[in-house]
Amino acid sequence: MIVASLSVVPIDKGASVSEYVKIAIKALDEAGVSHESNAMSTVIETDDIDSLLRAVKMAHEAVSDAGCVRVVTQLKIDDRRDKDHTINRKLTSIGLGR
Repeated sequence: MIVASLSVVPIDKGASVSEYVKIAIKALDEAGVSHESNAMSTVIETDDIDSLLRAVKMAHEAVSDAGCVRVVTQLKIDDRRDKDHTINRKLTSIGLGR
């Protein structure tokens, strides 16, 4: 299981980018991946790298297609194969699980 942190930001649209963050999140919904957004990024949970990269590409392209001429996408991947690896397991290990 893979847990990843994603940030997609247009840098040609001024100080407020919430409209474009919503577009990226909608693309993740359409990709069918489990995700949770927070104040700085969106955490994604997928079964495999191909699903993750497909979802990231959809989010990046959705923001570009919304009229942004320059988009910076940052991705951090935690691919752990020795345990059940989920967002909740990571949070539980630090006392914040649901």
